[in-house]
Amino acid sequence: MNKHQYCLGRTFPLECGEVLPELNIAYHTSGTLNPAKDNVLWVCHALTANSDVEDWWDVLVGAGKYYDTSRYFVVCANMIGSCYGTTGPLSTNPETGKPYFRSFPQITVRDLAIAHELLRKHLGIDRVHTLIGGSIGAFQALEWAIINPNVCEHLIIVASNARVTPWATALNESQRMAIRADKTFFEDRPDGGLDGLKAARTVALVSYRSYEGYNKTQFEEDGDSLENTRAASYQQYQGQKLANRFDAYSYYTLTRIIDSHNVGRNRGGVAAALSKIKAKTLLVGIDTDFLFPIEEQRALKALIANAQFASISSNFGHDGFLLEWRQLSRVIEDFYASDCGEEELECCVLQYDTW
Repeated sequence: MNKHQYCLGRTFPLECGEVLPELNIAYHTSGTLNPAKDNVLWVCHALTANSDVEDWWDVLVGAGKYYDTSRYFVVCANMIGSCYGTTGPLSTNPETGKPYFRSFPQITVRDLAIAHELLRKHLGIDRVHTLIGGSIGAFQALEWAIINPNVCEHLIIVASNARVTPWATALNESQRMAIRADKTFFEDRPDGGLDGLKAARTVALVSYRSYEGYNKTQFEEDGDSLENTRAASYQQYQGQKLANRFDAYSYYTLTRIIDSHNVGRNRGGVAAALSKIKAKTLLVGIDTDFLFPIEEQRALKALIANAQFASISSNFGHDGFLLEWRQLSRVIEDFYASDCGEEELECCVLQYDTW
């Protein structure tokens, strides 16, 4: 993929009421925009991914893959607050000449969607053939389809919901507590809070995976061992792996973005907001998802017109949206081929507008 940088050239007002003095957006593209401009695949990335979608979702996007870059023009933009090129906590604040660190303002999912809309206009793209995202990437796609109901023809939402749950916020706050427990986080230096970040990542990883998955992949072969060293070393490895490529300030910011997710905010509620969506929509759930249980995608289906629901079976929990690419490809193919009939589903457990 080809990496690009877009500088907005003006201030960027935020939903929280603050303003970013400047906004730079890092993004990748791959393939060629056809003359009709109707072959755009826009991917919204998840929490710690970057805008090079062929790097982290290479099983689905790339030359010869399901979303073949010889057919599609692929766009993926790095989200605000991340550390992969878009303005974030380690960026220099032009008003102070120093990195933001902990002073970086609160960013919301709505801010991310507005940034995508600005980039779309900059690229001269009138309409997106398919807008897709998983997890917080799906938050962005859903929000964008509400802000501009005409932005996409097909909307694919994987392992997501319409409003962050107290469950997800509790998990996020536990991660932030781990980061704050590392006193170096308050020193505002690029490597500040790294030990806390490692611990935070292990909390997140447990929520991304499943009971079945851990017990299958981290099983201790030595039945006489006093400790389950395999699972413990795996957690340590994953914590260090993230610390090698990310920073605690960006991670802290991104978890707060997740907590901001509520498409119904100042729109008369979730149902009213989702009624604005015009795109043909696919909601995909994972049967072992611990973070965004499958009932949440079924609840979305009940509130979005012209929508379909499909489930994926996986031992890998929430991370199944990255790993179960064969199943995901199949349900997407069925989605494109279908007339999106109104099949009956089980009653939804969630009632968003009662929260």
